[in-house]
Amino acid sequence: MRQLDHPNIVQLKYFFHSVGDRKDDVYLNLVLEFIPETVYRVARRYARQKETIPLLFVKLYMYQLFRSLAYIHHKGICHRDIKPQNLLLNPATAVLKLCDFGSAKVLVRGEPNVSYICSRYYRAPELIFGAVDYTCQIDVWSAGCVLAELLLGQPIFPGESGVDQLVEIIKILGTPSREQIHEMNPDYREFKFPQIKPHLWSKVFRPRVPSEAIQLVSQLLDYTPSKRLEPLDACLHCFFDELRQEGTRLPNDRPLPPLFNLTPYEMTMRDDMYKFLPPSRTSGGAGGSESSLPPTSDLSMVEQPQPHHITDAVDRTGQNHNPSTSEGSKLSDSEIRLAVVAPSRSSDNIQLISNNSNNNDNNNNIDIPHQLKDSCHEELESRNIQGVNS
Repeated sequence: MRQLDHPNIVQLKYFFHSVGDRKDDVYLNLVLEFIPETVYRVARRYARQKETIPLLFVKLYMYQLFRSLAYIHHKGICHRDIKPQNLLLNPATAVLKLCDFGSAKVLVRGEPNVSYICSRYYRAPELIFGAVDYTCQIDVWSAGCVLAELLLGQPIFPGESGVDQLVEIIKILGTPSREQIHEMNPDYREFKFPQIKPHLWSKVFRPRVPSEAIQLVSQLLDYTPSKRLEPLDACLHCFFDELRQEGTRLPNDRPLPPLFNLTPYEMTMRDDMYKFLPPSRTSGGAGGSESSLPPTSDLSMVEQPQPHHITDAVDRTGQNHNPSTSEGSKLSDSEIRLAVVAPSRSSDNIQLISNNSNNNDNNNNIDIPHQLKDSCHEELESRNIQGVNS
């Protein structure tokens, strides 16, 4: 952490060692700058009120996350535990800082790494398939899961175990092809998963979610690691155009946090870094300086924006997680039914079954038979993949 110096990474102030009760117990203590909130806690508060985070804040949080990832990835560092709990947030300024580098590692091509890493909901599929020579693109997958969660109001892949995590991914992305599995883990030669078609991304999110947000999610959550957007390219995505517009301000009329104050190191990361600057930068606007913002410790200035209200709230418990249907939508049989036959048994059909239209929860579930989960269990356990039950 002493090597990291970036506006969107928590700053290490000091560190020291201490001895525990036993002589051999030595602890490393880190003193970090104080940031009062996390994206996780903010998102939970909105969810409890059956509200969604305003889209401007989703853009702000994700842009700063991608900027921090671009910085550490350029240094060869993979965070390996991107999740809302590790995204510190100053609610007064909307400044986001990445923290918790306890799982971070400098990845060297050809050197093996543990695959049982990263919190389950945000674990990239190549890790579930047991890859040990993965890349920093596992962080990009995790960031895509965070973005989808902020848009949905709940995790997009809420697996209850390592195997169930793969099932949740297959429900939406469909069964990965042989080529995709080879890209994720070249040691895989054959596989025995039922063939399930991918779900339409437009059906995963509510109608009010803009198409550019859905497009960005689809470019982050790709089975093939090399096809996922690089963090810098994600920053240039049209989803973030509002942040580059002159005059864009926070709902409380304060200026946006510094988004384009590129450091000297950042200016060397690509030849076209000028693309990351907005067309015009005015004093106190989106490219304003840190001095134009209230200090982190001044919590008296914290003012929460007014969120958008969801009239028909989705289930937040995760037990009946259903990202597959748009809010309040009524799907016809032709829209909700997928007949996908497993290679060996014509009876192993995968269907999307709509609930009774009178159900106030509007929870239409993707019904996946036990054969898929059993198949995932058998396949991963037969290859001795670590952590399949975790």
